Amino acid sequence: MAEASFSASRVSKENLEKRLLSGKRAERGTETLIHMLLLAATVVSIATTLGIVFVLVNESFRFFQEVSVIEFLTGTKWTPRFQPSLFGVLPLVAGTVLVAAIAILVAAPVGLFTAIFLSEYAPNRLRRVVKPMLEILAGIPTVVYGYFALTFVTPLLQTFLFPDMIIFNALSAGLVMGVMIIPIVSSLSEDAMLAVPRSLREAAYALGATRFEVATRVVTPAALSGIVAAIILGLSRAIGETMLVTIAAGATPRLTIDPRESIQTMTAYIVQVGFGETPQGTTIYYTIFAVALLLFVMTLAMNILGHLVVRRWRQAY
Repeated sequence: MAEASFSASRVSKENLEKRLLSGKRAERGTETLIHMLLLAATVVSIATTLGIVFVLVNESFRFFQEVSVIEFLTGTKWTPRFQPSLFGVLPLVAGTVLVAAIAILVAAPVGLFTAIFLSEYAPNRLRRVVKPMLEILAGIPTVVYGYFALTFVTPLLQTFLFPDMIIFNALSAGLVMGVMIIPIVSSLSEDAMLAVPRSLREAAYALGATRFEVATRVVTPAALSGIVAAIILGLSRAIGETMLVTIAAGATPRLTIDPRESIQTMTAYIVQVGFGETPQGTTIYYTIFAVALLLFVMTLAMNILGHLVVRRWRQAY
């Protein structure tokens, strides 16, 4: 009887060990599959980026075989479709920077104040309502923003501020673009502020600080790296915006700092030439890739700057 009981116990133990071993094998198989899927996704992302860079560099090299790099980067006239053809990209760069600067002047303070309100003042119920409403702005198609700037903001500015301002201008495009990137700045800044430990706030309150002082002198400095990164990311988004500036800012490559004038951004030029009417293999065709490569370098520089800012001033709690 004892031998039968011992034998049954031994069999159940062996069955249990087999099940555990089988479960571990299945778990290892699942982990291996997940690892391969994640690796494949990473390889696809890297390969796509390298492919884009290769195409830009390869096509831009053909352009720079006909046009000097110095002329391209320092010239102040951009007239590739006229005679004599001039390929100075500074008017396009100036237009891009002008619109992006106006946009960030709008988005940075509004986004930061919104983030302070949501993280320090708003009750949870109100935050759950306001934040999704803000993020709806990021989901509106940019072509809608462009027509909004063209048909509403520009007439409003002409009526109350600048009667002589033309319909296509950098000011209305920059203002509306600032509204468009507010969700990026506010959302990322709020996340950075919420990451600040509650103990810092409580210590400031214990010393007699008001809520405003806690928000501006404790929380904001502690989350400064995240806030700066959010602003830089918003600026990168503004530099790369296409349809809004194509519709509202105009198509006049002009080296100016007057936001009331019509300008042309780098992305708007790419859209204009990329309609399909430009013969492939011509110098004008290759300007698309040269301008796109410069835009890629500018955006990459902004992202690297944001990464350096986060590394330099990041505070781990």
